[in-house]
Amino acid sequence: MSFILTDEQTMLRDTVRAFLDDKSPVARVREVMESDSGVDEDLWKAMADLGLQAMHIPEEYGGAGFSLLETGIVLEELGRNVVAVPYLSSVVLGGSAVLAAGSEDQKAEILPQLGSGELRLALAITEEGRSWDPADIALEATADGDSFVLHGAKSYVVDGHSAHMFVVSAREGSGISLFLIPADAPHVTSTRIETMDMTRQQAKVAFDGVRVPVSSRLGDAGAGVGVLENVYDVAAAMLAFEQVGGAQRCLEMSVDYAKDRFQFGRAIGSFQAIKHKCADMLVQVESARSAAYYAGWAAAEDPNELAVAAPTAKAYCSDAYFFCAGETIQVHGGIGFTWEHDAHLYFKRAKTSQLLLGDSAEWRSKLAGRIGV
Repeated sequence: MSFILTDEQTMLRDTVRAFLDDKSPVARVREVMESDSGVDEDLWKAMADLGLQAMHIPEEYGGAGFSLLETGIVLEELGRNVVAVPYLSSVVLGGSAVLAAGSEDQKAEILPQLGSGELRLALAITEEGRSWDPADIALEATADGDSFVLHGAKSYVVDGHSAHMFVVSAREGSGISLFLIPADAPHVTSTRIETMDMTRQQAKVAFDGVRVPVSSRLGDAGAGVGVLENVYDVAAAMLAFEQVGGAQRCLEMSVDYAKDRFQFGRAIGSFQAIKHKCADMLVQVESARSAAYYAGWAAAEDPNELAVAAPTAKAYCSDAYFFCAGETIQVHGGIGFTWEHDAHLYFKRAKTSQLLLGDSAEWRSKLAGRIGV
């Protein structure tokens, strides 16, 4: 395992960073997050032209054939700019479910469209008042001849309002199964909901007697728990990259402001209290980067190691990002609390990312169980 990027990976990082700085500066993010869709459609298409949605999709399905580590590098840059596109929800959450459990026919139909950006997936798992734990899934899929009927709703579906297809978890008999359901299917209703983070939209999706064929099942009957555990681990590793990118940007904003803001005739960065804050942020960022890259390597090379690396990265990077975002506001003082300053965008993204897929305590508990503590 090496934490040093190859020349090709460095070129990828630099290319994506320059691209996003040009196409999606934070000023553009502010425009998009207050729009009706909350998604930067022009940027999404431009990303597809660069092949970013196809990064880790195998070449036989029209993808670029890179590993999840390269996808993580892309996410790190997306996190730096809190970009308002459904990359994590579609490429990582939805795409990982199809890659893990899809039949050859399902992969051949879905993955090329996913990689081209034409199709957007959303993972519909959580329900009102319930957690990400598969044991909390209550929605049932009732067998009716050669089809299933679903009654119920999913909440906090990331980018669910703009998805073209949902990967839906439901109880089938004594187990959990996953189903592919088009967003425009009869009796499916998706409603955007207000959350803290306006840069990453969420939705409530209702299934009022939706009838789906048996062929829409993703994976084997009752095998959904194992698939979801794999998807969660991959998503946790990839989310960690995004959190590192956001934390790094918070550190940079703080250091720049500490150099430029003068008080009592000197730069505030010369005061010991501010030095300590920036130094503490640096330690958090670098430690989080190590955890994220460890998880990214494991996701690409060693699935067994991912069982330990993913919860480690999710717990640590979530807390590190939230810490850095909070300290950024403190370093900036009064201006950091205002709507006009970008610090609050990172703070809100940090908090919602900390809770996405389960909070840090849940992932530490998961890690403890896996290593036998």
